[in-house]
Amino acid sequence: MKISQKGLYALQAIMTLGRRYGTETVKIRDIAIDSDLPEKFLELILLELKNARIVESVRGAKGGYRLRRAPAEIKLSEIIRLVDGPLAPFGDADQLRSLITTDPDHGALYSVFLQVRDAAAKILENTSVADIVGDSSKSRKPSSAKKKAKKGPALSIVHKAAKSK
Repeated sequence: MKISQKGLYALQAIMTLGRRYGTETVKIRDIAIDSDLPEKFLELILLELKNARIVESVRGAKGGYRLRRAPAEIKLSEIIRLVDGPLAPFGDADQLRSLITTDPDHGALYSVFLQVRDAAAKILENTSVADIVGDSSKSRKPSSAKKKAKKGPALSIVHKAAKSK
């Protein structure tokens, strides 16, 4: 499975908001610092999450962003689908089911791909923001103690989009 850098950033921002759920709104700058994300790119991601009604913004001196729902109600699959589209590396389930029946010579292979797709989707659909945030907020070091992020993807599953010519 591949996830874009934008998808990873969206998940990291949602985790930051999940850790602070129910306490306050969080300014973009604070989310960027806490998650070590580029502020300008984060603005675009938060706007997309706001339009999808996952987060909400509050104006004013005490304004910022917060989750619209409890972290336990927000599944990772929802965020990834919003930002990156289908969850699986092999296309959507309907496309694979069609290939299984229309290409009998390779149907068994497509059937395995469908099983992989279904397993990945099931994990992401059953994992909430609360599941991954847990009680880590109690043991986190202050943002100032964070190491600088390396350039490039943090994980090998992160996929950088190819530039079009």
